[in-house]
Order: sequence, then structure tokens, then C-alpha cells
Amino acid sequence: MLATDPGASLSAIATQAGVDRRTVYRRFASREALLTAIYQARLDAVEEAVATARLREAPVAVALHRYVESIIAVNRKWPVELTRMRAEGSIRNRRTRMIEEVDAFLERATEEGLLRRDIPKGWTSSLLPELMHLASRQLPDSSAAQAADLVVDTLLNGVGRE
Repeated sequence: MLATDPGASLSAIATQAGVDRRTVYRRFASREALLTAIYQARLDAVEEAVATARLREAPVAVALHRYVESIIAVNRKWPVELTRMRAEGSIRNRRTRMIEEVDAFLERATEEGLLRRDIPKGWTSSLLPELMHLASRQLPDSSAAQAADLVVDTLLNGVGRE
């Protein structure tokens, strides 16, 4: 519900969930507390995706696909607006660590020849999340694995002629 209406009230969320508003307030003292819990859960899922991908150990092509597939699944399960995630201190710090982990992986992928060396620094680390976001939203009938296939192929081969 918050993905389609970021300003949704706790009452509206309770109604959508099929519970009484008081039930939501017993668990979350405020709308901010609910949002923080959602962002924490999303970040937990992102951290799990990074760990599962084994970005430091797995062959880079395998790790890339695992990571993309897992993040697409996270984006679909937790399709929340991310501005607040970037502003909240504890969340921002955890998110920064994940970005650094992925950036180190992308550097490894470049060093091992999977990614081009002539791309401006930061380009791939900016492009990859955008591709995953597009796949999460624009390919709803595809599995996360199928969407990851397209993202990885687009990242590695572009959209030019075959």
C-alpha cells in the first residue's frame, strides 16, 4: 500500500491489512515507527541478498546474477519509496556498507574482465540499481530469475543490435 500511496495513514493501512487501527498502534507507536520497521526489513533483505550472492567468493558472473535476481525479488516484496531510507542515520549507515560491498564487487568484475575498463568511474554502480528497479516494476509477469537474465544481459551487452 505504501508503494502506491506513500502518504497512506495508519488507519488506511490497518483497513487494507484487515485489522483494527488499534492493532497497528499496539505494534507501532506512530507512522514513523511503522516506516522505520519497513525500511529495516527491506534493508535486512538487501543484506541477505548481498550475503547470498557471495560477491567476494563466487565467480563474478554467477555472483552478479545471484545478486540481481535477489535484489529484484527484494524490490518486488518491499516496493517502498527509498528517500527516507537515505535520510535515517542507522539505515543510511547500513545502506552505505551494502553500496560499498557492491561497488567492491563491481571493481572485481572489472578487474576480472567481465565489465569494461573504459566506463567512467561510478557509471556501472549507478546503472545497475536503475536496471534492477526497472525490471522489478516493468516485468511483473517475469520471475525474478527471468528479469535478472534481462538485466544482466542488458548490463553486459547493452541494447544495440544483435
